[in-house]
Amino acid sequence: MFKLISVTNRRLCGGSFKEQVERIAKAGISAVILREKDLEEAQYQELAKQIIPICEACSVPCILHTFPKTAKELGQDTIHLPLAKLRENEELKKLFKTIGVSVHSVEEAVEAQQLGAAYLTAGHIFATDCKKGLPPRGTGFLRRVVEAVSIPVYGIGGITEENAVKIKEAGAAGACIMSSLMTEPFPEKLVYKIQKNITECGKNGC
Repeated sequence: MFKLISVTNRRLCGGSFKEQVERIAKAGISAVILREKDLEEAQYQELAKQIIPICEACSVPCILHTFPKTAKELGQDTIHLPLAKLRENEELKKLFKTIGVSVHSVEEAVEAQQLGAAYLTAGHIFATDCKKGLPPRGTGFLRRVVEAVSIPVYGIGGITEENAVKIKEAGAAGACIMSSLMTEPFPEKLVYKIQKNITECGKNGC
């Protein structure tokens, strides 16, 4: 099953961040990664305390990002980390049931799996304002990452209704979507359209 994961960026929301997360969690996605990399840990923890219950009420996993101490204090058994964080402390794999890692090369993907990552996000695949000025790595890169490891890989970066099917075609387990969901007033419509395109792609043998 092709999974859609929301990656948050509260700065992109035109209105209430909490309300947008709730709308997204109700839209049929597989998980929410609470990213918010500009926050200090104390600020992040306070935000996480508000967002986790919203996701739990919708039966959607809320995956915390970057701060393992906060994740453990809040009773989370899954965390998403930059590769450098896992390199610094390989003992983290003993503290969490599931660790996801962000990678930007095939070599990093192989290393992350060796260090205990259970899944990877690989990007950025398409051009995106979040990485303005940096050329996208493309679906060929994504396919090479998928072929290099035996754990699920999720494409990230510039993914929209129109191009999400290309992530599926590259062999990824799913897509991580930030801007399109953070700015969408009706995320359930976007999720439906993407899933519909993916289903049609599957029927056509892509």
